[in-house]
Amino acid sequence: MQNRSLAKDYMFRSKIRLKIVEIFLQEKSYADVVREAQEIVELALKSLLLEYGVLFPRTYDVSNILREEKTAFPPEIQSQLERMGEISKKMRRDRELAFYGSEDLTPSEFYDQQDAVQAIAEAQEVVHGVAPFIPLAKPEAR
Repeated sequence: MQNRSLAKDYMFRSKIRLKIVEIFLQEKSYADVVREAQEIVELALKSLLLEYGVLFPRTYDVSNILREEKTAFPPEIQSQLERMGEISKKMRRDRELAFYGSEDLTPSEFYDQQDAVQAIAEAQEVVHGVAPFIPLAKPEAR
């Protein structure tokens, strides 16, 4: 599947979310920053996969696909894929925990400012790494 319109939409939405996480950070909602950063990374990486016609399962982490399909992408981004995959895999682990917590963990008490700042930096790294490879057109007004 090579739905370039969907690829552009994913990239557009990941860039908007980068702005939103700053509000969560200002409000000290660090768990929400971590959760949203994971979604940013997921959308950005899936936009790359879609743009280059790489199929992927419905999963939150596409690090294995990036590794397996490395040659499907332009050489200019191939050197970044391993790092982007590491970020995706790490953030996937925190996805549910940051949102739901667990019996012995409350997200707002567990995640701190350092976690949030790191999550934003990693999300920015992925978005800024992928963006040049997605010809972005703002979706039409709905």
